[in-house]
Amino acid sequence: MAAAGRSVLASPRLLTMTRPGVNRGLSLLSPVPRGTRITPVRELTDSGQVRGEWVHGRGRADVPAPSTDDTILYYLHGSGYVICSARTHRGLVARLAGRAGIGAFSLDYRLGPEHRWPSGGDDTVRGYRWLLDQGFDAGQIIVAGDSAGGHLALDLLAANHSDGVPQPRAMALFSPLYDPTFQLARDLADRGVRDPIIDVGAAVTFLGLYTAGADPDHPRMRIKLSPAMDLPPTLIQVGAREIMADDARTVHRRLLDAGGLSELQEWPGQGHVFQMFPYFSPESERAVGAAAEFISRQRRR
Repeated sequence: MAAAGRSVLASPRLLTMTRPGVNRGLSLLSPVPRGTRITPVRELTDSGQVRGEWVHGRGRADVPAPSTDDTILYYLHGSGYVICSARTHRGLVARLAGRAGIGAFSLDYRLGPEHRWPSGGDDTVRGYRWLLDQGFDAGQIIVAGDSAGGHLALDLLAANHSDGVPQPRAMALFSPLYDPTFQLARDLADRGVRDPIIDVGAAVTFLGLYTAGADPDHPRMRIKLSPAMDLPPTLIQVGAREIMADDARTVHRRLLDAGGLSELQEWPGQGHVFQMFPYFSPESERAVGAAAEFISRQRRR
């Protein structure tokens, strides 16, 4: 990510050209379990297109049926709003959903620099409401996401509250982004924190390609949570070595201050979204297992 971020300092067009190669490399580092099957989704709705994929673990039906009361995962991938996709995160989503024993819909939202804020948030809201239109009850849906996907999850909660749409049953967030100006992360970097996964300068560049010109205090940029919201129980996991640790801590505090239930797990020695890379960290599988256990508990509520 650091190398890609430095390259786009010279040319956003270069990012667009190199994104497929970067994504292929990330996919190789996040293996997909054997027996995983995929059902692509490209569906036009009244408000726009929904793109993504259903991820089915071994022994599961192709697409979860709403009538069976199956719990499903609605996954929002991260990577600075400019790289990655449902494909790059297929391994993480399959491991998480498989260990929780549920199916998952992983969203492909629009990315910068081709698409600017708040297009990704609009796609996230559209995807959630598409699931409701398929017949899934909000109580069947658990939202999960990493990094920028965590920011999208918070945006979804605010949009649901504003529009009177029922909230999901629960949330599981990995290293969620709270401050899209990346100031919280820069402050940690200035205090000597060095993340083994991402570079502050690269991440600021990435975010700027998506958020350029947006008011940092806009309620869809710095999302406000209030006691008036019906907030779902939330698990937050973060690497204790990462520069976005204060973003995760801030999300945790905001949820608690708004009267929600939130559990924060800080994993010693780990970097940004370490859950995605089992080849590099034995803690990856343990963290995914802990998240899957949280999801399983919420299914039994």
